[in-house]
Amino acid sequence: MSKNLEQIILKYALANAVKFSGKANLKAVMGKIIAENPDLKSQIKEVGKLVSQIVEDVNKYTLDQQKKKLLEVAPELLEEEKRVEEVKELPPLPNVERYKQVVMRLAPYPSGPLHIGNTRMVILNDEYVKKYGGKLILVFDDTIGSEEKRIEPEAYDLIREGLEWLEVKWHQELYKSDRIPEFYKYCEQLISKNEAYVCFCEAKEWRDKYKVTGKACPHRNQALEVNLEYWKKMLEGDYGEGEAVVRLKTGMDCPDPAVRDHIIMRISEREHPRVGLKYRVWPLLEFSWAVDDHLLGITHILRGKDLIKEDIIEQHVWKKMGWPAVEFVHYGIITFKGLKLSKSKARKLIKNGVYLGWSDPRTWSLQSLRRRGIRPEAIRRAMIDLGLSMIDIEYSPEILYAVNRKIVDPSAHRYFFVESPTELTVKNVPNGELEAKPLLHPDFPKKGTRKIPVSAKNGVIKVLVSEQDRAIMKVNSIIRLKDLINVVIKNLNPLECEFHSHTIEEAREVNAKIIHWVPMEKNVPITVIKPDGTIVKGFGEPMCQQLKEGQLVQFERYGFCRIDQVTPQIVAFFAHN
Repeated sequence: MSKNLEQIILKYALANAVKFSGKANLKAVMGKIIAENPDLKSQIKEVGKLVSQIVEDVNKYTLDQQKKKLLEVAPELLEEEKRVEEVKELPPLPNVERYKQVVMRLAPYPSGPLHIGNTRMVILNDEYVKKYGGKLILVFDDTIGSEEKRIEPEAYDLIREGLEWLEVKWHQELYKSDRIPEFYKYCEQLISKNEAYVCFCEAKEWRDKYKVTGKACPHRNQALEVNLEYWKKMLEGDYGEGEAVVRLKTGMDCPDPAVRDHIIMRISEREHPRVGLKYRVWPLLEFSWAVDDHLLGITHILRGKDLIKEDIIEQHVWKKMGWPAVEFVHYGIITFKGLKLSKSKARKLIKNGVYLGWSDPRTWSLQSLRRRGIRPEAIRRAMIDLGLSMIDIEYSPEILYAVNRKIVDPSAHRYFFVESPTELTVKNVPNGELEAKPLLHPDFPKKGTRKIPVSAKNGVIKVLVSEQDRAIMKVNSIIRLKDLINVVIKNLNPLECEFHSHTIEEAREVNAKIIHWVPMEKNVPITVIKPDGTIVKGFGEPMCQQLKEGQLVQFERYGFCRIDQVTPQIVAFFAHN
């Protein structure tokens, strides 16, 4: 095994120990390593031994020593834990005193549901409007876009559903597709002011010959009457898609070529899911917002700093129309570590039957997060924590998980669950009825206990244990079947043991490892769907039969899961460790 792997195991063992008051969980660390390095599955036994040794070493440190060591090897993981504990307040919006009421807007494009990448924009707008007693407008930004970015009819309801789940309150709802006449009106006014013109340049020619060089194309200085006539012909259908566009005279001398005489209207002959073929000339995003931010009385616009170009276009339109400016508030770019968020890709995989729909965990949609058991208050707190920082952030989902864990842990009952089970036979057990009575929650004894009975027949009991636990077993070592008995490993293939003793104190005396198990009889088949779409089969303890749809539980030393269905068989979606 490489030194690099040892370092990876060490950092996750330390992080897990710090998270759980000084005791790292072997299964949690093992699961993390395999999840990030799936190629190691072929070496599961060797990796298991190494993880076991490192976890054992880490657990010998004091909590302060663990924190100090984690600060040395992976300070970013220690920072995640600190951030979970902090509750930040948002900074004030600029120039609020200038306005009678703060008015802000959400502008989702209905190509699919909202996903984790949209939540910062959504929650910050909602938080500020609530803070100032303002007004939040939901505007479906459903103008015809590119061929790859298509409007999906079901997306309107999926977006509303996601906002409601996040407890976002909006006060007015509009569709850009209903407002096309407004954009026509103000486009014509700009043409009449000689601030816009109809251009017939082919896209590549414009880019290579004019945009890059900063030279004006032949159409820029057309007579006002000519431009108005061409505009009229665009609306009447005299030109086909791509043959004519309207350009705003932002200036061919702009330092940023992307801003030079930007297109504000173009022809698209695609059918719209709401208005059909009623319109064939559509506004580009920057122009439509320049108009609507004025008409809707928006006071503050929150957006990523990567959208500065949009600011420039909007400001240019406001200036030429004689409209007052709106406040821009920017924040840094956020990416999500290990995630590639693409609604168009997700849509294709759903259509091809690879994904289970928009609530498939791999989409990272709000529907999928809800299905996994992520709480909306966890998402809200995580996004408020990011605030309006202008620093670009690679956000680790582990931070969100840490926040969610603290919210759900107190109410999540514990149960035994064995993934990829293998049979373990224990001999020389005192005859009679054995019964494990683990707590429903270790921190809240008043919640009660579960009962897991096992019958010893002719001195033999049989239980199921996981392949991961089997991988760390050694002949003649002593292990404890949690809350039941202690046994001595006698044979690894088949897996056979002998009874050693009853109590946890006796297990501690010999430093026995504790493993989870379920009885061979009356166990409950359970399917777990992981965030990467992996489907895991296993068995739960008998009391899992009482689980209810929607319930969030913790399978001990495995992770938090939300019960998605209970019939004909229990299916759970994995939330996080």
